[in-house]
Amino acid sequence: MRWLTLYARSRQVPASLAVVVISAVAVWALARDGSAGPGDPRPAALVLATGAMAVSIGLGGQDLALDRTAAIRWASRRATHVLLAGAVVAAVLLAVQTMGEDITTAAFVVRDSAGLMGLVALGAALSGGQFGWTLPFAWLSFSFFAPPPTSAPMQVATWMLLPPGTAAGTWTALVLAVTGTTVYAFAGPRR
Repeated sequence: MRWLTLYARSRQVPASLAVVVISAVAVWALARDGSAGPGDPRPAALVLATGAMAVSIGLGGQDLALDRTAAIRWASRRATHVLLAGAVVAAVLLAVQTMGEDITTAAFVVRDSAGLMGLVALGAALSGGQFGWTLPFAWLSFSFFAPPPTSAPMQVATWMLLPPGTAAGTWTALVLAVTGTTVYAFAGPRR
């Protein structure tokens, strides 16, 4: 149990969790005024992206050389870290929604959380843990300002904002989740 506490502290889990909760409550409170409109996916996508970006800092340890030379298998720990972080980000949004008006469905939350965590993991593998947030930030920014998704490539590009059950959104999130988690689990964060 002590190793788990040390691991959580070294990966800045308490601070990340605080940011996830605060951002979820803040966006939920702002979305309650109804200005976003019913069924608007942007507040939920913003909460999930902010949560994924907050936990991205923990995907790189304090000393990457020490992580790489440790006599333990990191692949399973890295994959578990990504999956648990995605579950926590999703659970926080779903828990905040129980305080009042629902801003989205559970299917939307699960799909976007999985895809965003895959993007964060891929970003950590390509750029390091401190820059793992850049991919979800860039993709979310593009999605907010992109034209309506009338073609398949635009549906893939705006998967975060598509309604749940949309094939392009679901498959894009699944591919990002599997690819990002696998690359990060085996390669680790970039130096």
